Amino acid sequence: MTKPQTLLAVVISLLLAPTVAAVDLTTATVVVSPQASARNQKAAALLVEEVDKRTGVRWQIATTWPDGDAPVIALGEIDAAPSFAGPFAEELARLSSRRPEAFRLVSREHHQRPVVIVSGDDERGLLFGVGHLLRALAMQAGKVELNAVADLYSAPRYSLRGHQLGYRPKTNAYDAWDLPVWDQYIRDLAVFGANAIELVPPRTDDDPTSPHFPRPQLEMMAGMSRICDDYGLDVWIWYPALDRDYDNPRTVEAAIEEWGRVFDAVPRIDAIFVPGGDPGRTRPKYLMPLLEKQTARLRVKHPQAQMWVSPQSFNQEWLDEFIAILKNEQPKWLAGVVFGPQVRVGLPELRSLVPQQYPIRHYPDITHSRQCQYPVPDWDVAHAVTSGRECVNPRPVDQAAIFRLLQPHTIGFLTYSEGCNDDVNKFIWSGLGWDDRPPIDILREYSGYFIGHAQRDAFAQLLMALERNWRGPLATNQQVEVTLAQAQDLERAADAKLRGNWRFQQALYRAYYDAYVRRRLLWETDLEAAALDALRSAKPESIEAALGAAQQSLARADQEHVATDLRDRVYALAEDLWQSIRMQTSVEKYGAIDVDRGATLDTLDFPLNNRRWLVEQFAVIRSLGAADQQLAAIRKIVDWKNPGPGGFYDDFGDTAAQPHLVRGLPFAEDPASLLSSHVGFDEGIDEDNAGGGVWRHSWIDHAETLLEQPLQARYENLDPAARYRLRVVYAGDGLRKMIRLVADERFEVHPFVQKPFPVRPIEFDVPAEATADGVLELSWSREPGLGDNGRGSQVSELWLIRQ
Repeated sequence: MTKPQTLLAVVISLLLAPTVAAVDLTTATVVVSPQASARNQKAAALLVEEVDKRTGVRWQIATTWPDGDAPVIALGEIDAAPSFAGPFAEELARLSSRRPEAFRLVSREHHQRPVVIVSGDDERGLLFGVGHLLRALAMQAGKVELNAVADLYSAPRYSLRGHQLGYRPKTNAYDAWDLPVWDQYIRDLAVFGANAIELVPPRTDDDPTSPHFPRPQLEMMAGMSRICDDYGLDVWIWYPALDRDYDNPRTVEAAIEEWGRVFDAVPRIDAIFVPGGDPGRTRPKYLMPLLEKQTARLRVKHPQAQMWVSPQSFNQEWLDEFIAILKNEQPKWLAGVVFGPQVRVGLPELRSLVPQQYPIRHYPDITHSRQCQYPVPDWDVAHAVTSGRECVNPRPVDQAAIFRLLQPHTIGFLTYSEGCNDDVNKFIWSGLGWDDRPPIDILREYSGYFIGHAQRDAFAQLLMALERNWRGPLATNQQVEVTLAQAQDLERAADAKLRGNWRFQQALYRAYYDAYVRRRLLWETDLEAAALDALRSAKPESIEAALGAAQQSLARADQEHVATDLRDRVYALAEDLWQSIRMQTSVEKYGAIDVDRGATLDTLDFPLNNRRWLVEQFAVIRSLGAADQQLAAIRKIVDWKNPGPGGFYDDFGDTAAQPHLVRGLPFAEDPASLLSSHVGFDEGIDEDNAGGGVWRHSWIDHAETLLEQPLQARYENLDPAARYRLRVVYAGDGLRKMIRLVADERFEVHPFVQKPFPVRPIEFDVPAEATADGVLELSWSREPGLGDNGRGSQVSELWLIRQ
């Protein structure tokens, strides 16, 4: 494993010779040392094969400089320069710097022969130099050019740059990939500077098998490990400790035997990472002795392998115990600490708590878009209920913000991924892990390499636009239509090969998907408005007619599909993605393990208005005996958001309707919302909500804070002489957690209470003392001391009603 390093990225222009603006390399020969190692030869083969795939040009590999004046591409480690660098060997030797994973790329002419030299300071340096060259090449059918590449020397900013690739049923595509697909994907990641891959063991919190598996998990683990070793990449294993009684010696003995079988079967292991929770949850005083024993067992087969651990899901008592063990016992078997989801302190604070001899690795969740470590900020509920947690989610700007804020506290990262939906995000992290540059530059390299040199900027801009599709209220975001038009322009110009490219298909899928959802949102919003207008017309003698007209208007959303051309294209692209990369966008059609696991096709038509809730209310109204009761119930519906004279209403999950919510820091300063409020979502339709009824859309989204951070609201300019009453809806995915409300930090509005189920508005009097100064500050808190996902302080709607 590469030793931790604090070296920042070094890109030094050498100015040794003028750079040729466009070097034609179509007829080049690749020269390698006759004594090249197997991995050096692998790097050369990678270069030749990837150029061939994109151009049809097949370069020959030679071990001596060829005669003639055809271009030469010389590859090798700097120590072997005399055997591959020809007349430039002496010059290269003088320039040697010897940094881990560094490379030098120089462009020369020798007797009018174009020469490109890639020299690595070590084996990995050569691999990453070849990757840089590939990203710099302008490739098209029958032609290869090197455009305006300055001579450079480059070394990575962070010593660990990798991604978790979990072959398990929970993922939205990985479980259907066989070794050739894994080889290509691992190769792609290496081309962009990744130096580590994290595998998962056969036993996790997942199902034991998948109908998509091409081979057993342990066999696949071994094969993926060999692939990584062929390229010289580190192999990590994310290994959760799932048993609940590691204080029992028999359980420990069985775990050592079970893990040992995996350790022995996997040919290369550089490190094991054991999460303290999510999944598994073991108290540190039992977990750490277990891992000490597992480290000893690991090193029977892999004597240099390391053990890492994270304090995920620990409550405060357990976190204190964990830190005390590190400080007081200073376990020598432990290599470092991992910062991942559900760690109750921020990364800077964790770094200050953990003794300096233990490096910290980041384990950022780049795959989920909601109910996760770094959720999409202020996501519109229409996106959240359709696209869901594991949609195609290029987030270059958000990912760069997370990286730049937190990464300096670490030696590097291995990202948390559960499928190819986050493909773009992986390359953003890899690129920033090598050197700090604008995300658009990384996206241009990504687009030029994977989509085509001609589309290099246009496709990069499309990926940026897809992130902008998710900014702000969807109904008013006209960017979505612009993005679709840009995607369709690229689609019309694409040849058959590009149309079959899964990365191209993913971007199109998102562009069509977003546009269809927006068209449907506008349509269904109008239908609900018409239904409410019909209800407002109700009189004692026309109640049933008003209900019928309202229900007929709402029913049109299910009877008449809007923008059917966009919907049909989404379905066609879902089929294309299944054929090209086995992406499982539907449970029924493609065998996704669950709707929440990337099955975005199954939620494409999720209702975007309140029609299900309204129809349920209409049935209740019809059951009422008296007309005055029915009219009162109708008025309650049409005046739902009206707090009355002198009152206030907030929809805490709607960023356009939460004027009294205290937001806190912006996303770029607190992306995990450890100190701030953010918008969360839950549809209220899972098994935990069985019998809970259908939710209004204003209950699906909510404001929330994490852990013991209070959720706060503030009102000003109240009438000091008036009395006020609060009406509140506690929805969210933490319905089983108690919640408390305090006014002005000292007046208890209500103690810790169980959230009502089924979800419904509840009311409380506001102490007069809290509003006597014309200002009211409200603060909600969840039960303290829990060790879990941190959620619980969740509020969907709030009315402050003047009595």
